[in-house]
Amino acid sequence: MVTHDMIILAILVFLCVLLISLLKFLLNQKNKKQLHKTFIIIFILMLSWLGSMILQLLFMDRLHIPIQYFFNIYFISLCFLPVAFLFMALSFERNRVIFKRIHLLLFIIPILTVILVWTNDLHHLVYKEYSIDVSTEYGWYFYVHTFYTYFLFFVSLFILIRYSIKNAGFFSKQAILILIGALVPLVINLLGSMQIIEISIYTTPISIAVTIICFTFAIFKFDLFKITPIALQRIVDRISDSYIVLNENGSISDFNDTLIKTFQIKNPTSIRGKHFEQFIHENHLDLNVEKINKSIQKVENTNKTDEFELYISNIEKYFDIEITSIIANKQFLGTLILFKDITQHKKDMRTIQNNQDMLIERERLASLGQMVGGIAHSLKTPIFSLSGGIEGLSYLIQEFDESIEDPTVNYQDMHEIAKDMKVWIEKMKEHLSYMSEVITTVKGQAVNLSGDDHVEFTIDELFNHTNILMKHELQSALVTLEIKNFIANDVILSGNINSLVQVLNNLISNAIQSYNGKLNQKIELSASIEDHSIIISVKDYGPGLPNKVKNKLFKEMITTKGKQGTGLGLFMSYSMIKAKFNGDITFETSSNGTTFHVILPI
Repeated sequence: MVTHDMIILAILVFLCVLLISLLKFLLNQKNKKQLHKTFIIIFILMLSWLGSMILQLLFMDRLHIPIQYFFNIYFISLCFLPVAFLFMALSFERNRVIFKRIHLLLFIIPILTVILVWTNDLHHLVYKEYSIDVSTEYGWYFYVHTFYTYFLFFVSLFILIRYSIKNAGFFSKQAILILIGALVPLVINLLGSMQIIEISIYTTPISIAVTIICFTFAIFKFDLFKITPIALQRIVDRISDSYIVLNENGSISDFNDTLIKTFQIKNPTSIRGKHFEQFIHENHLDLNVEKINKSIQKVENTNKTDEFELYISNIEKYFDIEITSIIANKQFLGTLILFKDITQHKKDMRTIQNNQDMLIERERLASLGQMVGGIAHSLKTPIFSLSGGIEGLSYLIQEFDESIEDPTVNYQDMHEIAKDMKVWIEKMKEHLSYMSEVITTVKGQAVNLSGDDHVEFTIDELFNHTNILMKHELQSALVTLEIKNFIANDVILSGNINSLVQVLNNLISNAIQSYNGKLNQKIELSASIEDHSIIISVKDYGPGLPNKVKNKLFKEMITTKGKQGTGLGLFMSYSMIKAKFNGDITFETSSNGTTFHVILPI
């Protein structure tokens, strides 16, 4: 005849077998993460708890062993299980938790509880008389332990649910399984403690069966240990850029389907867990491993991104490679390597360069001739001022020379002469500094526009260069340039500043010509930050662009200047911003004017 105890024993044995299977699965995992290890600890504690219950059912009555001894054994697991559950939740949320001294405080009550349970006969603080059913009479400390246990479990539950909902949605299978698995034993024990339902010491471990089953499905069926949530993985698989995530040891922990297709990987299932250099070698990828490793070391434990261009010969593609450290809560978790395919950009630029070299050179020479004429006019004023300064200094030198032997001249008079000399020198320095700045700017522009000199510069420096080069053309047309910079000087751009100046000069020149000789007009040049991009705008108040022009703008070379224009300037400006700055140019036009926006990613 099957008894109640036999049914409970069968259930407990089944749970133990299931736990052992889960433990075996976790222990056989390579590259175990902290989350794996916390689950191993939880399952060992559960196994110890259920094992002591099985021993109680088998030997308590046969050997006449008091039930308190079994209680003392499995209560060790009960004390430390909430702490292990909390660390599991934190590991699930943060991927890795660094153990600190403050975490030792979590073990004070569990350790104290174990001591008081084992010495209960001396003080009866935990229970006064223990029973298998709810009739157990507890001491006041038992409620302290109970409150602490429920508190840790509910905090852990909150962390798990919040993270699952945030990353995979409220109705994700992970979130539902975690919720059910954690709530069932908690609710049953809470109702039993409040004496709403009757429970025995076997109720909790049996209710744990639901938790174990839920966790089993979460682990095996729905990839609980997978770093990237399922919903997010579907998104990243659809993006056009390839990426690889390396852990702190340099092994691959994640990647997307685009990587498999782009690099033509034949056996994608074997990638995860493999060292990055081994992955490159096995797939015969022509990657500069030394350069990539240096870049990884460069950004490690920083918030910086290292970027460089690379050509991979075996797939005949160009990539812009970005390498970034993955840091969460000031902890280094790994490295993200992003491969942006720029092959089409390269082909487009090569086509433009091959077919339009002569037009580009003609446009450059025309621009250079116009610029030189404007600069010659701009240098006249400081040259005349320097000439006047030299005359002034010559007069003061003569005056000083004559005063040396003049008895009527005292030291005070000589100091006055020296003071006047200093004033003239300071004025001359200012003019020389302006001339030097103009010459430097002209030198930067008087080079082949296909140059690729990368420098760091601010928006103020960019606008200053632009203003110097456009001053003569603006003055000749009696047009005012209003500059508004809403970006702080600590925002640094990197690239070919001369190319960017040429783009702005072209846009401003087009804005001047939009007035068709109308005098006393204005153009606004402004800069601001929107959506992690720098927006540089050139606005005029002319008649706007006709429909036949704006519909073809940036798609082909088109001009509103008739035979006087080629349309190459704006077309090349657009290509230059796309290719050299990975940015964009947009425009807004109406009968009240036109605004061009140069968009540069920060």
